[in-house]
Amino acid sequence: MVARPPSDQEYSWLRRLVGNQQFILLLVFIALFAFFTDRNSVFLSVSEIGNNVTEFCTLILLAVAETFVIATGGIDLSVASTAEFAGVVGAFAMEHQSSHGQALIIALGTVVALVTGAFVGLVNAVLINVLRLVPFVATLVTLGAGAGMCLVLTGGSPVDNDINAIVMTRPEIGPFSYPALIIIAITVISGLYLHLSRFGRYTFAIGSNPFAARAVGINVTRHTSWIYVLSGTLAGLTGMYLFMQLGSGSPTSADGAELTAIAAVVIGGARLTGGSARLTGTVLGAAILTIVSSGLIIMNVSPNFNQVAVAICIALAASMQVLRRGARKDA
Repeated sequence: MVARPPSDQEYSWLRRLVGNQQFILLLVFIALFAFFTDRNSVFLSVSEIGNNVTEFCTLILLAVAETFVIATGGIDLSVASTAEFAGVVGAFAMEHQSSHGQALIIALGTVVALVTGAFVGLVNAVLINVLRLVPFVATLVTLGAGAGMCLVLTGGSPVDNDINAIVMTRPEIGPFSYPALIIIAITVISGLYLHLSRFGRYTFAIGSNPFAARAVGINVTRHTSWIYVLSGTLAGLTGMYLFMQLGSGSPTSADGAELTAIAAVVIGGARLTGGSARLTGTVLGAAILTIVSSGLIIMNVSPNFNQVAVAICIALAASMQVLRRGARKDA
């Protein structure tokens, strides 16, 4: 009796699984974690995992901001300079408040940083929707302005060195600090909001076809304005988290982070043309970039190679997207 070969339907679930970029990214993350742990067992220690969580939380809010923006077909090059600017302004707001409790001072700085970030996002929205600048140019303008204002305000020196703020980012629950848990919760809520709410559906509709989105009654100008304000707000929160890590508002604390955030979104499978993005993919992309950066340090590789590693990850992710699209066309 001749055995019957498996049908296409019997293998369809396997093809879907292998073709799922999030599943592939998860396998890559596990493989990288196993590799670096094998090279140096300290990679598995609670303290090192805590360091990785801290670095991940520094990146993920900027990556979440970029996910929302890229889903609309836009780009925000200003998130890193906004984080620095918001952190500096927040530090100035806290500088002469020593008579109040530490929690109240941090809360004040957080509110100021959030408002500052939202303001920069609003400026981006005005440049794009009122002055009709393309997002690349508009956010390039605010990138330069934000970085310049940081240097003008600080003279190039950090503001308000505060050891108590650093204590707040130390691990409290396993490798997680309380601010890290808050950031992870914000990331989860953002993912649910992007994928399950009407706001998220409008975001993807605008990224897929803004003309069709207008035709069905979506206020594209207002919606994209809110997207850039949201991006600035998340960047402002990142600035405050950086303040708590460093104990000061530094004008160079997030240099180059916008490219790493965009890389996390691209690695996660988002299309830069808009209309397609998965926050789970962004999270995995950010986790992979974090673990690669940390692993290279553990292996005593020069930090100068981090950008090379990021570039390789982007190239591999982009190639994966091209191959998947080609496979779907051939099917």
